[in-house]
Amino acid sequence: MSDGVVTRPRTILEDIQQTKPFRSRSQEAVLALIRSSDDILRHLAGVLEPSGITVQQYNVLRILRGAGEEGLPTLVVGERMLERTPGVTRLIDRMEKKAWVARKRCTADRRRVWCRITQSGLDLLASLGDVVNAVDESLANVLDEHELVQLIDFLDRIRADLNPDPEDSLV
Repeated sequence: MSDGVVTRPRTILEDIQQTKPFRSRSQEAVLALIRSSDDILRHLAGVLEPSGITVQQYNVLRILRGAGEEGLPTLVVGERMLERTPGVTRLIDRMEKKAWVARKRCTADRRRVWCRITQSGLDLLASLGDVVNAVDESLANVLDEHELVQLIDFLDRIRADLNPDPEDSLV
């Protein structure tokens, strides 16, 4: 765009090199959303990789930083993750070996394990702040404020439909 020529972005059809039209606009939207999500995750992974941390590990550290000194039970960490994973215990095992998190078994319920972020984990998050913020802000290069608000609303509505609140059905 530096020479004044505006180029059209590739469509999802072009991006995945599909020759037949999609069955519906809805199918096209789902596939575009999946592909876009994968592109964002890959970009973020590339930014985090030099520091030896994965996107999921970064997500866990942010969750635990927000939880404060007390930390959170392992299962609650798993529920709050952006990418839900059945292997949250193994993920935290690896993070504990890197000294980013510490765990403590609950004395009242031995089945419950509390996780908290360590100083090393806090330091790692602090060192990654600028590069991760740059990834977050890169959407502002493509969408204006109003479009970002709309996108967030659309995505919230999609998630709400896929994950209905059980309390809403009690009315």
